[in-house]
Amino acid sequence: MLRPTAFPAASLGGHALLDSGEGRKLERIGGFVLDRPDPQALWGVRAPALWEQADLRFERESDRGGRWEQVGARAVPDEWELELGRARLLIRPTPFKHVGVFPEQAANWALLEHPPRPGARLLNLFGYTGAASVLAAAAGWEVTHVDASKQSLDWATANLRRSGLPGDAMRVLCEDALRFAQREVRRGNRYDAVFLDPPHYGRGPRGEVWRLEEGLPPLVEAAASLLEPGGVLVLSTYAVGHSPLTLLGLLEVQAAEGDEVEAGELALREEPVEGAPSRLLPAGFCARLHRAGPG
Repeated sequence: MLRPTAFPAASLGGHALLDSGEGRKLERIGGFVLDRPDPQALWGVRAPALWEQADLRFERESDRGGRWEQVGARAVPDEWELELGRARLLIRPTPFKHVGVFPEQAANWALLEHPPRPGARLLNLFGYTGAASVLAAAAGWEVTHVDASKQSLDWATANLRRSGLPGDAMRVLCEDALRFAQREVRRGNRYDAVFLDPPHYGRGPRGEVWRLEEGLPPLVEAAASLLEPGGVLVLSTYAVGHSPLTLLGLLEVQAAEGDEVEAGELALREEPVEGAPSRLLPAGFCARLHRAGPG
């Protein structure tokens, strides 16, 4: 049987997908259980009783967001901590249903567990609240973390401190990702890993407009030019209307002889439930360009 290629997230001690279905997902995140919408979960739930464990439930009010409602008996704080390996990440439920971490990215975080050399450098563009950056810094990478949102950068810096790392353990920049990457190319800088996780639409710190269809091709070109021999470029996206084949094509154009390109879906695997299959919940698309090593 042919199956789509997926990059299932590795098991995370502080996170678990307990169940999914009927357009929602049930997750344990750092000790609290959250029930929130997920349009990919078109199937039925496996274990209705599990959903009674929810502490918070997100109710969508419009396409711009919604509200969190406390549904369990336990009092839920405005923020709490998620432990991921050597990282301690601040969880804050937002009006956009996000909480500050995307666990499906663990499939890509695994690439950062062992730096390929002393002084290996990571460029994390659209770095958001910094899970990948903090994990990389803890593992010994030299990290440049870029995002256009000062609020996200403050969150990333807080995650760095909570993880017991010094404030200078990563370089944090409020920049437009495309402009920064293109400047780095002109400067002749190189990185052993470049992570891209762009939104479909956004604005830079000086009002720059980001549209995925327009900005992604030149961004991928610049990012590929920044790779050291043996380096890896990771591109992930949640944009509707673009498939893994689209991302594959973008990276293949930048591939040279000896490079390897792979593409598929990011996914979360449900925790086992007796008498029911453990399914993969789709969570975005991903492609990787592995640059051939020296020699």
